[in-house]
Amino acid sequence: MEKKGLSCYSLKGNLCYTPNKDEFCIIENGYVVCKDGRCAGVYETLPEKYKNFPCMDYGDRLILPGLVDLHVHAPQYAFRGIGMDLELIDWLNTHTFPEEQKYKELDYAKRAYRIFGEDFIQSATTRACIFGTIHTEATLWLMEFLEKAGMSAYVGKVNMDRNSPDNLCEAGWRQAAEDTEKWILQCKNLKQVKPILTPRFIPSCSDELMEALSKLQKRFHLPVQSHLSENLGEIQWVRELCPDTSCYGEAYDKYQMFGGECPTIMAHCVHSTEEEQKMMKEQGVFVAHCPESNTNLSSGIAPIRRYLENGICVGLGSDVAAGTSLSMFRVMAMAIQCSKLRWRLTDQRLAPLTVSEAFYLATKGGGAFFGKVGSFEQGYEFDALVINDEEIRSPRKLTVKERIERLLYLAEDRHIIAKYISGREIFSKEA
Repeated sequence: MEKKGLSCYSLKGNLCYTPNKDEFCIIENGYVVCKDGRCAGVYETLPEKYKNFPCMDYGDRLILPGLVDLHVHAPQYAFRGIGMDLELIDWLNTHTFPEEQKYKELDYAKRAYRIFGEDFIQSATTRACIFGTIHTEATLWLMEFLEKAGMSAYVGKVNMDRNSPDNLCEAGWRQAAEDTEKWILQCKNLKQVKPILTPRFIPSCSDELMEALSKLQKRFHLPVQSHLSENLGEIQWVRELCPDTSCYGEAYDKYQMFGGECPTIMAHCVHSTEEEQKMMKEQGVFVAHCPESNTNLSSGIAPIRRYLENGICVGLGSDVAAGTSLSMFRVMAMAIQCSKLRWRLTDQRLAPLTVSEAFYLATKGGGAFFGKVGSFEQGYEFDALVINDEEIRSPRKLTVKERIERLLYLAEDRHIIAKYISGREIFSKEA
């Protein structure tokens, strides 16, 4: 048995996953079976038909589905934790754009992306939707680096042809579209790391560029990622740029890049109107909720409880570098904490998120964008984390559920001792 390939084996330990947002499914000292890269079920006692499969016994360790990051900016990892006293537009102009300009030089991009990639591989994230920069060569290098490591992700070459610094603004919409098409074709041999169309946001993309990207989306059947209703100043800017639209979401929808036949992730949605929410629900747009970023840039607190009640698809995003960490455990904790503040200070009709709901959003909720991902239910892709939490000491005898709960607030990358994606072993720190 070779776990680095698609093969058959089982893991034994304390299993935990959320088949729905309201409950943990916990099997202590149980088995989860991988068969050709997919989950063949979880069991208290291993069925006879699987007893010939090799078994990795992790004892009292915790075994969880891999975590999903629906929104992260790889080039911004270089300056995480800096500029947190600014709001969105000023932060972009002061920190983000000057940093992203450097990725024109491939040597710099390689150094920066290697740091991001090495830390990303060691994190709890098994699936992600990643922004690059406008630079084709650098973006392709990042994709190839992650592919070689066995990661699974969508990575986007960013598009921006207006309202941007001269040396971070593409040479017209035609050139931007041509470069994007060439990049898509260069990605065709990658299997686990795939392209995603990435108009940065409406203020940085001309109507002509959006129309060209829409044509590429239809031709290549690619998903789309962008930003939506993050900041009040940004929303007003979109109103001025797009006076013919009734809401920010319609500025994407007019180019058929807002759900429906176009799989779409929109990050933030902090201030989405009822009309916009209705469009998101009806067209299956995924919300990437980025609670730490929204706090750091003073954007606000998205009404995630309302989105869940209304049947909108929601996952979580680290949004580095407005978010300061790749840790999706931290993002889960922040999602709960921010929902409590919104409930207490703004709208007591919207109950705070529970631990199981936050865990669901970081696994199956966001994983749905990738298909059957984020659970140990039968048929789901076999993404798994093995956690050694014994260093998080307590004099109490904790239940498995309590141990899971405290991971959201206390877990660090060093506690991850094994990581699997689609059945492949990405790393293992214990024999």
